[in-house]
Amino acid sequence: MKCQYCSNSATVHLTDFVKGQKNETHLCQACAEKKQLLNKQELNLSAILQTVIGPHIGALTDDLARLTCPDCGIKYMEFKAEGRLGCPRDYDVFQAALTPLLQRIHRSTRHTGKQPRHGRRQAAWFAEVGALRLELRQAVDCENYEEAARLRDLLRKKEATDEPG
Repeated sequence: MKCQYCSNSATVHLTDFVKGQKNETHLCQACAEKKQLLNKQELNLSAILQTVIGPHIGALTDDLARLTCPDCGIKYMEFKAEGRLGCPRDYDVFQAALTPLLQRIHRSTRHTGKQPRHGRRQAAWFAEVGALRLELRQAVDCENYEEAARLRDLLRKKEATDEPG
């Protein structure tokens, strides 16, 4: 994308909303500095994290400030400043502070993972076919050949018509 004032490549992209209308400005670094649109202050990650984390653990701060993970050695205050945990055990060590934070950010404290919609159908199909094969094996082991033949035919029909996906 080109700068709106010169032909250089735009590296600064500003978006303003005025009375419900979106105004976009695309500038190169030099034009943005000429127009004094850049604020020279850098983003302060620790300040941003403090505003996100702080309100949820205010009463616990003194107790948490003394906590250190026995595995990786990270202190709670280091996590608070950097925004990164050191190891999986930190979730247990800093649980009092992380629980409200995770609840606010993810609306849950338990990771459930993701699965594609068609994946659920495939999993159900594979589970059903696996159960039929197990029943077939048990019927053969018990020498119940009539039941085994019925299960074999059912399994063949299932595999031929209801393929996964």
